[in-house]
Amino acid sequence: MKIESQGKTIYTASPISAEEAAVRLSDDKGFSWLACFANGRLIELSETLDCDSTLVPLTYSDEEGRRIYERSLRFVFLLAAERVLPSTGVRIEFSQGYGVYGYFKSIDVSDEQLHEIEREMRSIVDANLPFTKEIWSKDEAIGYFDSLGQKDKVQLLKYRPYRYFPIYRCGELCEYFYGAMLPSTGRLRAFSLVKEAPGFLLLSPSPLDASKPAPFIRREKNQRVFRESSRWCEILGCVNASDLNAMVISGKLRDFIRVNEALHDKQFASVADMAVKNGSRLILMAGPSSSGKTTSANRLCIHLRVCGLRPVLISMDDFYRDRDKLPLGENGHPDLETVEALDLPLLSSCLERLLAGETVDMPRFDFTVGKRSPETEKMHLSPDQPIVMEGIHALNPDLLKGYSGAKITRLFVSALTCLNLDDHNRIRTTDVRLMRRIVRDSRTRNTPVEETLRMWNSVRAGEDKWIFPYQENADVFINTALHYELPFLKRAAYPLLEAVPPASPYYVVARRLIKTLNYFVLAPEETASEIPPISILREFIGGNTLYE
Repeated sequence: MKIESQGKTIYTASPISAEEAAVRLSDDKGFSWLACFANGRLIELSETLDCDSTLVPLTYSDEEGRRIYERSLRFVFLLAAERVLPSTGVRIEFSQGYGVYGYFKSIDVSDEQLHEIEREMRSIVDANLPFTKEIWSKDEAIGYFDSLGQKDKVQLLKYRPYRYFPIYRCGELCEYFYGAMLPSTGRLRAFSLVKEAPGFLLLSPSPLDASKPAPFIRREKNQRVFRESSRWCEILGCVNASDLNAMVISGKLRDFIRVNEALHDKQFASVADMAVKNGSRLILMAGPSSSGKTTSANRLCIHLRVCGLRPVLISMDDFYRDRDKLPLGENGHPDLETVEALDLPLLSSCLERLLAGETVDMPRFDFTVGKRSPETEKMHLSPDQPIVMEGIHALNPDLLKGYSGAKITRLFVSALTCLNLDDHNRIRTTDVRLMRRIVRDSRTRNTPVEETLRMWNSVRAGEDKWIFPYQENADVFINTALHYELPFLKRAAYPLLEAVPPASPYYVVARRLIKTLNYFVLAPEETASEIPPISILREFIGGNTLYE
């Protein structure tokens, strides 16, 4: 067999493991490899190569590599937790920086207990225990997890349309994960476990330095909105995928949609009341891609009107500099994400003069030619007309540096998914946002799914640099996730993702999203009539009457 990677080639007369190939093909003896791509699919290092292969290594600098690392680290944590605090039950919920938040279901874990668990984790890592993949029948898997009292996993597996499942074994523990794993625990050298009351934060390294765990940065407002949303999931009886599936099958989805939408409406009403009470003249709204910022801004304006005001929506996009005047990014192309892409002096001047009662010639940007239009629009605001402006840089302190005029309310809008697959397997908010964007790009821009997938890493890098570092500057967080949305996104996104061919460099990402959607029962088409025309979900699946 001929096996090659990054300009190096080896020949072998018999099958070898991908891990052995990595050792022989890489300068660092395969230490940096977490998995690899070969022949159109993701290969775990424990797998055997039995044909000619061109291997593309996955390292910690790759998103898929980091997911494999975190997934394997969660297994080590669960094994250590079961040894230290048997039968207490763990739930892993959401990401916080480069860590994941979780809690023990029957106790408030103490610092000393967490220290003991971390010591046990390091012992497991030092032992270099293998993660062994086994194929179990559906009945075997259900019987095993039922015997452990893991009803969440039992219900999840019942909805899976497959007869056999890959189960991983490490030490005395067997677990069901929905993705690839490392070959053994010895590769998990960098991590830490810290108290984050009432639970804990399991920290992985940052992509910039895989040799040590990322520092713990407390984001209290982000944490608070996640917990509040998780509490509502519990109140509504929908914390895992199987709970939502049960609602779809039992015909209770319509009522669940109504409650979700009412909760959203209550958020916007509360923000409007707060803005009126504080006398806010400028409301700035930021958030990552596909969070529903445009719909959120329009819905907030509706509630401000209910409060007796006449809000004015202003687009931050109209303050872009001409394309040929933009700073260049690392790739040599104009950087559309940087705050310097905006004409900040003009933006600040226009807002200050408007709020001072002057009549202002407002710019208009023509995206068809990449330049500011020579035509402007005169604007004058009355005292009962607050400005609502949304954009990725709305919370950046450089936006209105030195401005000390009218009262400003700052909002951070994001789709913070609190629904899990089961207690140990969360659904990443970035995956839901990506599915939203795939559906919207295809529907409104006729963008091929592979093009959306190609751009996503660049979009995420821009968010990490220009959006998330400033989210705690917000006065209020608005969670735009809808706990019922995945069965509807499945109807729209599934055929688009299925069309990605195995030869595509984005095939693995497409299959990962498909695998997530496979855990959900498809929402009956007729129940879509329950989704209001001003719902945030309508921004993506269509039918939004606010601006379409």
